[in-house]
Amino acid sequence: MIRIISVYGTLLLTAMGQTLLLALYGLFFACIIGMIVGIMSVLHSRVCRAIAAVFVNLIRGVPMIVLAYTIYFGIPYLWNNVLGYGGMTLTALRAGTIALSVNCGAYMAEIIRAGIGSVDPGQMEAARSLGLPYWRAMQRVVLPQAIRTMIPSIINQFIITLKDTSILSVIGFPELVNTAKNIISATFMSFQTWAVVGMMYLVVILLLQQAAKALERRLRYEA
Repeated sequence: MIRIISVYGTLLLTAMGQTLLLALYGLFFACIIGMIVGIMSVLHSRVCRAIAAVFVNLIRGVPMIVLAYTIYFGIPYLWNNVLGYGGMTLTALRAGTIALSVNCGAYMAEIIRAGIGSVDPGQMEAARSLGLPYWRAMQRVVLPQAIRTMIPSIINQFIITLKDTSILSVIGFPELVNTAKNIISATFMSFQTWAVVGMMYLVVILLLQQAAKALERRLRYEA
């Protein structure tokens, strides 16, 4: 284990940086997707609610590895061969970001839907009675209150997304698990390498969990 750390420590830290970067990209776009789909799921329009439900159930019902393969190989195939435009390629970073964003976005939509649902309906009614349009009331009254309850869940979802990045080793993205596989191929030190990788994940995730708990306590205190 000491040899792995001394020889490949810098490489593993770089890979952890790539893992965190991919998780941040995925969470950023997932928040956008989740906000759009989450708001659609609470609108009075049956069409919007149906579209949101289909998206959430479809994405949550597909394994992450299948989604990653579909995006990495399927989108260029459709673009180049079915549509006939040609010349399109997806890097592992782009495909991984799309896969994480879509997958995480489905769960974020449920978090946002639940957060909006936790706000007293009287808040929206009071805002509308004061003359605010629906979207302005949602923006200025409902969402600020909902976000307070959503932040701990969003941090927990980031932790899940961080762990899901390991699945993207199948498309060749140089995250921590893929790097570990390359080290094992060169050294044949399987147990030691996975032990170091496991500790790295554990340290980062424990820090994020503590941040989530501290933020949750602060929000509860301020409330």
